[in-house]
Amino acid sequence: MLTWQRLKWASFTHSTIYLILLVAWAIPGLHPLEFAFGLAHGLGWFVMCALMIAGLKARIVNIRLATAVAIFGAVGPFIGSAEFVRQERAMTSAWRTTP
Repeated sequence: MLTWQRLKWASFTHSTIYLILLVAWAIPGLHPLEFAFGLAHGLGWFVMCALMIAGLKARIVNIRLATAVAIFGAVGPFIGSAEFVRQERAMTSAWRTTP
């Protein structure tokens, strides 16, 4: 079942994979890890795009979040994860101020 929390954690997982890919790229001798995490990042991006479309259709996420994850996620998944955090904080703040 698709939920906000599951989408958020999928985005964080994708960001972690990307971070490991960047580290493997930057450190000489980690070519096998670079390939594995590069493949995981690429396939993960396709999965995240599909999940964001499904989340958008189910009205779990808004267009801004779906765009941040799907469009910018190809080159920097951190943007999507940061947008999840930003929107979650905004929702929490709005909930606290509602009488």
